[in-house]
Amino acid sequence: MNADAPLPDVPALPDSDDGWRQRLAHAHPMAYAVTRHGATEPPFTGSYWRHDEPGIYRCVCCHHPLFSSEDKFDAGCGWPSYVQELPGAGIKRLMDESHGMVRVELRCGRCDAHLGHVFDDGPLPTGERYCINSCALDFQGQ
Repeated sequence: MNADAPLPDVPALPDSDDGWRQRLAHAHPMAYAVTRHGATEPPFTGSYWRHDEPGIYRCVCCHHPLFSSEDKFDAGCGWPSYVQELPGAGIKRLMDESHGMVRVELRCGRCDAHLGHVFDDGPLPTGERYCINSCALDFQGQ
């Protein structure tokens, strides 16, 4: 799948909380809370944790290409896991010290949506595990 394939017609990014709520009204019921307020969907419940079709996973908020199915693996954690992001995805990494832990939060480089976290317990070649909320993603098959 070509991550440079034309994007669906995406209007300008909302500039208000209500705008994001309206934009995500069609998505999973937790998409707004996860992407705009950093919530986490329960493990083993998301639509993509066991998904294995070839294609590209895009940000549910802005359709920015983030991950390839070729980099997805089953980490057994209950969330979709990827060994790396797509070249040019520009995912932001932020220190997250919430819930008595120190983690690295991941945010969409285009719209700043909360995606999940990255850990250093993944397989080669990167050794990283991008642990992503299913409801933060939209899938575009080949």
